[in-house]
Amino acid sequence: MADPATQLMNTGDTAWVMMCTVLVFIMCPGLGFFYAGLARAKNALSLMYLTVLAVAVVSFQWYLIGYSLTFSETGGPFIGDTAHFLLRGVGIAPHVTAQTIPAGCFMIFQMMFACLTPALAFGSAAERMSLGPAIVFLFVWSTLVYDVITYWVWAGNGWLATLGVMDFAGGTPVHISSGLAAVAYAMVVGKRRDYDENANTPHNVSFVFLGLAMMWFGWFGFNAGSALAANARSVQSLIGTHLSGCVAAIVWVLMDYRHTKKWSMIGLCTGAVAGLATITPGSGFVSSSSALAFGAIGAIVCNLAVQYKHKYHFDDALDVFAVHYIGGLVGLVLTGIFAQQKVIALSYNEGDVVPLGGWLDGNFIQVPIQLAAIVTVSVWSFVVTYIILVVINKIPFLRLRLNDEAEMMGVDWSEMGERAYAYLPMTESGEFIAPNGNSTSADVAQGVVVKRVPDIIEQPAESGGDLGGIKLQDMDLASTPSYFQLEGNRNSERSASPSPTIRTDSTRKGSSGINDGASSSTYASRKQQKARAID
Repeated sequence: MADPATQLMNTGDTAWVMMCTVLVFIMCPGLGFFYAGLARAKNALSLMYLTVLAVAVVSFQWYLIGYSLTFSETGGPFIGDTAHFLLRGVGIAPHVTAQTIPAGCFMIFQMMFACLTPALAFGSAAERMSLGPAIVFLFVWSTLVYDVITYWVWAGNGWLATLGVMDFAGGTPVHISSGLAAVAYAMVVGKRRDYDENANTPHNVSFVFLGLAMMWFGWFGFNAGSALAANARSVQSLIGTHLSGCVAAIVWVLMDYRHTKKWSMIGLCTGAVAGLATITPGSGFVSSSSALAFGAIGAIVCNLAVQYKHKYHFDDALDVFAVHYIGGLVGLVLTGIFAQQKVIALSYNEGDVVPLGGWLDGNFIQVPIQLAAIVTVSVWSFVVTYIILVVINKIPFLRLRLNDEAEMMGVDWSEMGERAYAYLPMTESGEFIAPNGNSTSADVAQGVVVKRVPDIIEQPAESGGDLGGIKLQDMDLASTPSYFQLEGNRNSERSASPSPTIRTDSTRKGSSGINDGASSSTYASRKQQKARAID
């Protein structure tokens, strides 16, 4: 005879939540690409490393004690107990909050949320944090901050859940907690040594785009999977998630264009993330029309927060606070306003008692409840994170901040002995070596030389300015040595290879009879000087 617990199992719901688990996992390496692209080249690899490290450490912590502290059915109002220590009793029987899927499926889905959350916080301390303490921080922070907050909000006995807070997919446990943890981390490690020099230009916008694509793809599972069933409410959550991200991306780009007169890919990607973060708590509570408001309002407020961050010189390197904390805060408040009973009812059976939504349903106490959750979670996350970091920093071999020399060299080379672009030669300070007359074969022994691309990216010309280069049509490329040859090979061929031939305007116009020897000579001289300058 079948176990009564298995009779409630729904294979479609189980398959859906398993697929969403994989989607949320994809967000972790996606976050690594996103952060790496926003950082400088000499720190890119360390951010990829931290996002994968978070998965490894937190998964072990979740198996050991995290899941039990967060979702044990017999805990008190503040924290769970050890009923599921080492995943004891977690198998085919459903969890009380997910009646149609095995508890093991519910457990690993929630594990991915726990892995992603502390990885978000690392963005604020990028480019100057030591990697060693991250292992200790991940384990301790997950236990004392994430597990506690998530129990309050999502466990059946949690005090915020009992109070009636509405958070569908992680506005408080994920975005609020990681946003304030990021602030604490940035405060403890201090500013980057060159912060005031404005030298923190994103080095690879393509990585930012790739990271956004992976995160947006995963966010569908993040929000829609939080219905814990393949039902109409899950579909509505998916629709709202997508619409909010789209609207926020458009609004952010337009706000940036108003100031810079440029259509920014960084702005497009950041805006989409802001919209996705804002809709997260309300995705299973609000209509599609309301989701548009979430995206627009979230983008406006987060964009303003980024501008004020720069105004007050707060070194949150990758805008974790301005995008995730502010986005989560705005989303929680808007959920208290726009949540509707008719959307909540999409996951209930006919005849069940469906709770009221927010202000649109006349439930005016919902916004104060949301605010209570924001305040308590913010205080707990910031204070406990700050204490954890100060204590870790007191341990001599676990200092959180790199010394000046290591920071100037870059986290990748100083802490890992590896580089994201190992085929490009760099100095010990992490700068790319340019091909010029002073380069030797020893300088470029590590690989191929490119032509100062990072310098051009990080120091864009002013409007109407000249980068000091030469136009392709002014060069005789057939007689020009390839810039992708090793310096040693170029030196051996230099005597036999002609120097680049600069074709002047008069040379190009010779067939029309226009010629001025003096002006042509001066023009060619200037072009040759520019060629040497860019080399």
